[in-house]
Amino acid sequence: MANVEIYTKAFCPYCTRAMRLLDSKGVDPQEFDITLGGPKRAEMIERAQGRTTVPQVFIDGRHVGGYDDLAALDRSGGLDPLLAA
Repeated sequence: MANVEIYTKAFCPYCTRAMRLLDSKGVDPQEFDITLGGPKRAEMIERAQGRTTVPQVFIDGRHVGGYDDLAALDRSGGLDPLLAA
């Protein structure tokens, strides 16, 4: 199973949707809560090439994007192969 990391904030509906999608795939991602900012937020922005919205999802270090990107990847059939790696 791939290593999945997700940066989230409290009360974020897109974060909840991303977590549900990953859960439906049997994935328990490493979650970084950046609600209060701090070094993990700065890390996310650097890794996500300047993107500041949440969630930001990474699979085996590869930036997938936010929830819309994750859902589109799933709809196109590209998510399962990444998770199986």
